[in-house]
Amino acid sequence: MDGGTSDMTLAFELEALKALRSPDSVFTDARQWTTYVGVISEKPTYVVTNFTRKHRIRQDFFSGPRTRKESLLNIKEQFDTERHVFVGTTPADEQLADETDWEYLDLEDAANAAGWKLALEEATPDVEENTHDDWP
Repeated sequence: MDGGTSDMTLAFELEALKALRSPDSVFTDARQWTTYVGVISEKPTYVVTNFTRKHRIRQDFFSGPRTRKESLLNIKEQFDTERHVFVGTTPADEQLADETDWEYLDLEDAANAAGWKLALEEATPDVEENTHDDWP
C-alpha cells in the first residue's frame, strides 16, 4: 500500500479485521509501512485480546474498556505520528473518523490498494471436472 509516509498510526476496527481472510498477514504487511498498528472496538477487551491471540497479531495499542471515540482520541494523543488512519467498514466508522480527526479508509479500498484478501472473496478452487466414462 502506498500512502506516502510511513510515519503513520493505523487503527483497525475489529469488525474490519474479522472481514479479512488473513488478519495476521495484514498486520505483518502493515508493519512494513506504518509506525504503529492496532485494533479498536466497543467490544470488551477480552474479545479483542482473544481474536488477536488466535490470529497471532501483536498490536501496538488496543481500545481497552472505553468507547471507540475515546480510544481514537487517546491513541492520537499517545502516538504522535504524521498521519492517523482508521480502517473501518460502515458509515458510522467514517463518521467516527471525522469526529476524531482521523483519516478514514474503507476496508475494501484498503484491501484493494494493499493486495489483501477479504474473507468473503472466493478462493479459486482447483476442481477436477467430474467425468464418468462408464456412463451411456
